[in-house]
Amino acid sequence: MTKAESGKCPVMHGGATHASMGTTPIEWWPNALNLDILHQHDTKTNPLGKDFNYREELKKLDVAALKKDMHALMTDSQDWWPADWGHYGGLMIRLAWHSAGSYRLADGRGGGGAGNIRFAPLNSWPDNGNLDKARRLLWPLKKKYGNKVSWADLIILAGTIAYESMGLKTFGFGFGREDIWHPEKDTYWGAEKEWLGRDRYESDENPMSLENPLAAVQMGLIYVNPEGVGGKPDPQKTALEVRETFKRMAMDDEETAALTCGGHTVGKAHGNGDAANLGPAPEGGDVEDQGFGWLNKKTRGVGNQSVTSGLEGAWTTNPTKWDMGYFKLLFGYDWELKKSPAGAWQWEPVNIKEEDKPLDAENPSVRHNPIMTDADMAMKVDPIYNKICQKFMSDPDYFADTFARAWFKLTHRDMGPRARYVGPDVPKEELIWQDPVPAGRKDYDVAAVKAKIAASGLSTAEMVATAWDSARTYRGSDMRGGANGARIRLAPQKDWEANEPARLKKVLAALEPVAKATGASLADVIVLAGNLGVEQAAKAAGVNVSVPFAPGRGDATDAQTDAASFDVLEPAADGYRNFLKKDYAVTPEELMLDHTQLLGLTAAEMTALVGGMRVIGTNHGGTKHGVFTDRPGALTTDFFVNLTDMGNKWEPKGANLYDIVDRKSGKTKWTATRADLVFGSNAILRAYAEVYAQDDAKEKFVKDFVAAWTKVMNADRFDLAA
Repeated sequence: MTKAESGKCPVMHGGATHASMGTTPIEWWPNALNLDILHQHDTKTNPLGKDFNYREELKKLDVAALKKDMHALMTDSQDWWPADWGHYGGLMIRLAWHSAGSYRLADGRGGGGAGNIRFAPLNSWPDNGNLDKARRLLWPLKKKYGNKVSWADLIILAGTIAYESMGLKTFGFGFGREDIWHPEKDTYWGAEKEWLGRDRYESDENPMSLENPLAAVQMGLIYVNPEGVGGKPDPQKTALEVRETFKRMAMDDEETAALTCGGHTVGKAHGNGDAANLGPAPEGGDVEDQGFGWLNKKTRGVGNQSVTSGLEGAWTTNPTKWDMGYFKLLFGYDWELKKSPAGAWQWEPVNIKEEDKPLDAENPSVRHNPIMTDADMAMKVDPIYNKICQKFMSDPDYFADTFARAWFKLTHRDMGPRARYVGPDVPKEELIWQDPVPAGRKDYDVAAVKAKIAASGLSTAEMVATAWDSARTYRGSDMRGGANGARIRLAPQKDWEANEPARLKKVLAALEPVAKATGASLADVIVLAGNLGVEQAAKAAGVNVSVPFAPGRGDATDAQTDAASFDVLEPAADGYRNFLKKDYAVTPEELMLDHTQLLGLTAAEMTALVGGMRVIGTNHGGTKHGVFTDRPGALTTDFFVNLTDMGNKWEPKGANLYDIVDRKSGKTKWTATRADLVFGSNAILRAYAEVYAQDDAKEKFVKDFVAAWTKVMNADRFDLAA
C-alpha cells in the first residue's frame, strides 16, 4: 500500500466537518430556495421518540423536591467553577435571562421556550460567555429528574429560584417548555460575518433604523453593548437604543427600567484578566474541551480572575441580596469613566465610602469599586427612565412587584397562552400579553350551525378565505395568533389590507347571526364555515369528505386584546392567497417559506395547501394569478396538472408576473406569480407537485389538503393537545 493510499479516508465525508464535506449545493447555487427551515425539527432528531409526551411527564415531576434541590445548588460552590460570594444566583439569572432574552416580538423567534441556548449559534455568542458553565452546574439536577423536566424549563426555573434565594418574592412560574434537539440554524440573527458586527442599522444616530426582525444591537449580543453605542460610552444615546431594543422584545419603559435595575441588583460582571488568554467558544473547541468554551489554559481564569463581558465589578454593595442597593449607589454618587482590567469601558463612583464597596467575590478582606454599564447610566440620565426610577425608589414594594412581573413576562413571553403553563406556581391572574381567550361552548349542534352557514349565501371562496385569514396569524415561534378568539373581527386585524376589510365585513355580517342563534362562538363559526367551504369544493371535484372539526373556541374582547402588540402579526405577504403588500428585498417564495415555518407546516403540506387554495379561488382581491383551472371553486389537482404540462411555456411579463402560454397557439392561458411558479422550478417542490399532478392523485390530494387545512385551523388549540 502506498503512502497516498494509506492516508485516504475510509468513509464518506457526509457526516464529517463542514470543511471536509466539500462544496454544498447551497454554496454552488446560493440563490436556490432552501427548504431546510421547514424541516429543522424533524422528528428523527428527537431521541425521546414520537410517543413521548412532555406534558404527561410533567405530571410525574416532584416540583417541591426540584425547587428544594435548586435552592441547595445555589450555594453549593464547585471548585471547577467557584460561585461568586458562594452563591450561583447571579450566574443562573444570567443563564435564564440570556436564554429568554433572545426573544423578539417581530417574528416571535428566539426566547427560552425550547432550550435553544444549548446549541449554536446561541451557545457560542460572545454575550453568552461562560453560560456553558452554568448549564453544567445544572446537569446533576437534569440527570436526577430526567425527562420529567426539560432543559428549557430547568434553565428558566434556575433564574427564578435564584431570585427567590436572594430574597425576591417572584410572581410565579409555569412549566411546559419542550426541548428542541438541534440548532435552529435557519433563524435569522443578522447578516454580519463577524462577531459584534453592527451592520444592521441604516444610521447609528437612529435606533429605530435597526433592521427587522432583529432586536439586539450587534451580532452576538442579547440586548445592547454594555460599553455604549458601538462600544463608545454615551448614556443618553444608549438610552435610545435600550428603549428601542426592549420595545422589540415586547417591553414598555417601566418594564425595561425594572429589568435593568433589578437585573443588576444582584451578581457581577467579570473582566479581571486578559481576554486574549481565552480559548474558542464552545462550538470551536477541541474534543477534549467537552463542549466547554472560553477556557483559560494559561492562568487561573476562574472565580475573581475570570473574564466574560470584560467589565469587572458588582453593581451593588450586597450582590447576593435583593435590596434597593442599586438605586442607592447609582443615584447616591457621581460616576466617571474608567477601564476594567480587561480594557472595557465602565463607570465607577467618585469618592465612594469604603462600606459601600462590595467585597471581593472570593476574598472577604478586600473591597472593590462597584461599577455601572452605559445602560445603567442611561437609567439616571434619561428623563423618562429617571422618573420611573424615582418612583421605584420611593416605593420598594412597587419596584419588587414590577420587576417580578417583568421577569415573569421576560421568561414566559414566548410560551403562548396561559393554557400552556403547567405546575403549582402558575399565577391565577391572567395577563393581557398572554392573549387571553375565554372558553367557548362545545355543547351546541354542529350540524345545525353548518346548515345555517350553508344557507347564508356566502360563496365557497369567501368562507375558505375568511377562515384562512383568521387562522393564518398563528406562529409557532411564540404560539401567538390563530383562529381562537376570533380577533379577526377586532382592531387591528379587521382593518388589515391582507384581510380585505370590505369582504371580511360582509362575511362577518353573515356569520355573526349564526353564532348568536346557535350559541356557538364566532371563532368556531368562522372555522366551521371554512371547513364547509372545503367540503363543498371537494364535492365539486367529485370527492366526498368530512373535514374534522373540534368545537370550543372562544371569542376574545377588545379588553382582552393588546391591539398594539398584534400589529407585528399583520401579513406583509401570504403566498397561500397570492398576496404581496409591496416589493421586498426577499422574494415572494422566501416570504412564503417564512410564513410556512411559523405555521408549523412542512414543504409537502405547503404544496398541497397552495395548490388547493388556488383552485378554490381564494386569491387576495380575486386575482387569477396561479388559478390554473377551468373549474374554479372545485378542489381539483388542476394547479399541478397544468403547472407541469409541457404543452405550456412560461414567460416573464413584469415584476413578479408571468404568463403561461400554450406552445402551439401562442395564446396566454393563465397568469402566475413567483409563489406559483416556484412549485415547478424548485426541484424539491416540483417533486411534490408531480405527485399531485399524476392521474391517480385526486383522492390523495383532497385527503392531504384536508389534513394540512385542519392542522392550521387547530394550530392554536392547545386544549386539544393537553
